[in-house]
Amino acid sequence: MNYKIIGKYIKELNFNIPNPKTFFLLSKDIENYKINIDIQSNQVKQNIIEVLTSLKLKSKKQEFEKIKTEIVFATIVELSNDKLEKKEIENIVLVDVPSKVYGEIRKIFINLFENSGFKDIKIGENVDFQKLYDLRRVQ
Repeated sequence: MNYKIIGKYIKELNFNIPNPKTFFLLSKDIENYKINIDIQSNQVKQNIIEVLTSLKLKSKKQEFEKIKTEIVFATIVELSNDKLEKKEIENIVLVDVPSKVYGEIRKIFINLFENSGFKDIKIGENVDFQKLYDLRRVQ
């Protein structure tokens, strides 16, 4: 393996349902929302990268009341050496690390919804980060 995870934590957590109307609309029309996943990275120092994996619930329709639900999960990764090629580092950041931490992020996100009264929240158990990476490279 060309890296190891040396730390992980919730960097940011936002769960805001602004009013009762929004709560009831959300619980009635949860299928009008979709999950967005975003991955970013920052170099902390030589061979140390912070990978930020974000999960966000977004409305598919503009007229829906806005809720703000997002988790940004930080994973600190140490690369095995500084001679890794750019493509290898991209694969670590965009495929390997998110694949390893997605289950934890999903569990936290679902727990927030369930503890707020939304028992029917459906967030896919698996995400094919390799497929997303390949699609991104083609575009």
